[in-house]
Amino acid sequence: MRLPDEPELPLQINVVPMIDVMFALLTFFIMSTLFLTRSEGLPVNLPQAGTAQQEASAPITVTVDRSGKISLNRKPMTLDALVTQVRTLIGPNQKSLVIINADERVTHGQVVAVMDRLRQVQGVQLAIAAQKP
Repeated sequence: MRLPDEPELPLQINVVPMIDVMFALLTFFIMSTLFLTRSEGLPVNLPQAGTAQQEASAPITVTVDRSGKISLNRKPMTLDALVTQVRTLIGPNQKSLVIINADERVTHGQVVAVMDRLRQVQGVQLAIAAQKP
């Protein structure tokens, strides 16, 4: 109950907690969008090709890094194990695009050896990754 002599206090809305909540939400959304990018292979320096075209993302990516190490979907493996792993990923009577990410400093012979082994798998369609200059 209010006494008649008391002055009426003006109503106030404190916006400082609301601003803190908004900054927390903004930080959450910015940080979560940073993790939405999908990396298909290990970081390598791709060679440049003027006729390079954008391909739809493929579920199978073979990477040959600068030192010649081979990885299948970011998992390191040997050339002999590569064929059996790709066979299990593709499955019987199916076709799949396999993208080869080879560093520009890797020898041509090593890339051809990987391609030769992959061509032994039924249903493999090969593509070599490159970037536009």
